[in-house]
Amino acid sequence: MGLWFLAIATPPAVLVGRYSPMGGTHAYQIDGTREYHVRQEEGSVTIASTAPHQAGVPGTAPDDFRRRLLEGMAAAVRECGFRDSTVADVVRHARTSRRTFYEHFPGKQACFIALLREANAAMVRQIAAAVDRRAPWDVQVRQAIEAWIAAAQADLDLTLSWIRDLPSLGADARHLQRESLEAFIVLVRDLTDTPELRAAGVAPPSRQLMVMLLGGLRELIATTVEDGGDIGGITEVAVRATQALLDPNRRPARP
Repeated sequence: MGLWFLAIATPPAVLVGRYSPMGGTHAYQIDGTREYHVRQEEGSVTIASTAPHQAGVPGTAPDDFRRRLLEGMAAAVRECGFRDSTVADVVRHARTSRRTFYEHFPGKQACFIALLREANAAMVRQIAAAVDRRAPWDVQVRQAIEAWIAAAQADLDLTLSWIRDLPSLGADARHLQRESLEAFIVLVRDLTDTPELRAAGVAPPSRQLMVMLLGGLRELIATTVEDGGDIGGITEVAVRATQALLDPNRRPARP
């Protein structure tokens, strides 16, 4: 089972940013999802799902059906790719019915995008968990990059589908790509805006620098996967490039 499943199994807990591609406001947590809002009530944090309830078999949680359908979508993508997969493939792997599928998703594309949103949330959460905030700053960079690459390697079929299939799916795909970028920006800001890194002279990078860094790393992963290369082979160059951008001793660029 791919690491994306962690996004369903582990609830988010920390509100760290906001973004809305349509002009509204969505709450973001450390894992980047927007299905949850965290609110402070009498000194305690309460996590409340804002996803609408769906019809299902009495006594069975709707979220369980959704989880099974997302697992079925992932299995279908691994089996025959997104383009050639069908709703029938998804429900076969999920061991449920077409009726249940359409109670949760209007179509195959919506289910696929929901799957990729969960996969991205799991990846962000995995990176956050892999970083030891007490370690030297350059070690933290290595931990984050290695966790990112490990997550991409864990389910190459899904990684390839994100690269090849998602960009052609229109406005919904573009919104997901923006959400994903914003979730990673929030993660980088959260990882770098700590007393330990400030004491080492490392300040949170600007938004523009984060976009350049994240875009470059994603493109490096994408081209490596598309060319049939080993993603693990890019670890060192990705670590060195990130460390160079964050190095408190680097000379500022000339105008």
